[in-house]
Amino acid sequence: MSAGKGFPEGFFWGGATAANQFEGGWDAEGKGPSVIDQLTCSRDFAERFAGIGDYYPSHIGIDFYHRYKEDIALFAEMGFRMFRMSIAWTRIFPQGDELEPNEAGLAFYDDVFDELAKYGIEPLVTISHFEMPQYLVDHYGGWENRQLISFFERYATTLFERYQGKVNYWLTFNEINMATFLPQISIGSKAEAGESQEAVMYQALHHQFVASALATKAARAIDPENRIGCMIAYAPVYPLSAKPEDVWSAQRKEEEKLFFSDVHARGYYPPSKLAYFATKGINVTFEQGDEEILAAHTVDFISFSYYASSAASFAQSGVPGEGNALMGEKNPYLAESEWGWQVDPLGIRVALNTFHSRYQLPLMVVENGLGAVDEIVDGKIHDDYRISYLRDHVKAMRDAIVLDGVDLVAYTSWGCIDLVSAGTGEMAKRYGYIHVDRDNDGSGSLDRLKKDSFYWYQKAIASNGEDLD
Repeated sequence: MSAGKGFPEGFFWGGATAANQFEGGWDAEGKGPSVIDQLTCSRDFAERFAGIGDYYPSHIGIDFYHRYKEDIALFAEMGFRMFRMSIAWTRIFPQGDELEPNEAGLAFYDDVFDELAKYGIEPLVTISHFEMPQYLVDHYGGWENRQLISFFERYATTLFERYQGKVNYWLTFNEINMATFLPQISIGSKAEAGESQEAVMYQALHHQFVASALATKAARAIDPENRIGCMIAYAPVYPLSAKPEDVWSAQRKEEEKLFFSDVHARGYYPPSKLAYFATKGINVTFEQGDEEILAAHTVDFISFSYYASSAASFAQSGVPGEGNALMGEKNPYLAESEWGWQVDPLGIRVALNTFHSRYQLPLMVVENGLGAVDEIVDGKIHDDYRISYLRDHVKAMRDAIVLDGVDLVAYTSWGCIDLVSAGTGEMAKRYGYIHVDRDNDGSGSLDRLKKDSFYWYQKAIASNGEDLD
């Protein structure tokens, strides 16, 4: 794609969700428990939820399972051309190791895809979004066990065959690099006594890389129209100062993040990672044929989440950032959200250029947004703060397209409808254009209410990113 005047014709505007954060119906019609289903609302933030007790927000979510027609109609009213969603693995294979899928689970997603098609909305489907079956953790030890490759391949192949003609865009693993921060929900594997957790993690990740490549192979064999990508959690790392040591530290942290997209997009482990393994005494077991599988089945596009940038210093002399797991040290030049995430619209342009120059593949921004407390006044929500955040980021994306020649094809902002926070398990931290009457303790009617940002995004989409006032 050559540089033009703005967002390209046919650009995919939309929003993003995850089954475990909004679907609900956690045990409906044969669904099994996932790793997220075991987590209470407090996660690691018990002090915020004193007195609530063992409440599991993912069990109800916002009840999309029963209200999907209402919600999809609202997405269509905004003008969505793409809706990023995930399939709950345990709806299809409740334990994860069955030979035959759960028909009721397959039928539910048939209905969802048919409803999206009615409005001309293209689904972008994440195959595994932190929804691994708990059974695979309890009985197999998670992704450290190579058997999970075949289980995932069977699951993915089932989806490709069932939804051929209904889904053309797929992501294998959501934010695969979050295994370095959240192994419980990402890989489900932990070190035994005397083992290195880092070594366990990289072995588990290798199995996910191979599984992702085999899923990519299957997707293309079943339907040549399928397009399949990877998904990386990304925050550009700036040096905290111009000291060479700080610049070097920032570069090293960037390489750590880009390792994950390197394997997906280039089909091999970069020399820097192999050197790191050697210095740390980490031995990742490759079985015969693994290298060939990775090399032969690279992704069609790169997708990533972007919420904030981070900073790094050699001496780690800065103040630690309070944002999500990717945050390093605070950048003194940036403002913060209510949750301590630093706001940096230019950073999304930096991220787009980093991926574009490194891989020359189409790009999708599949998560981006502002978590904030919303207040209902006279039946309305005036979320100018969210509009401001999104406007600045959309402008930066447009600059990346027009001024830098970046091949950006989709933008699905995160939490297009309020949902359960992945980081804290709360509802008060809201991202959506649509308010859902649900509180941290699980109370509320679940009624939907359009925010001011709903109408702003509607206008932005209708103008293909030109009218952002």
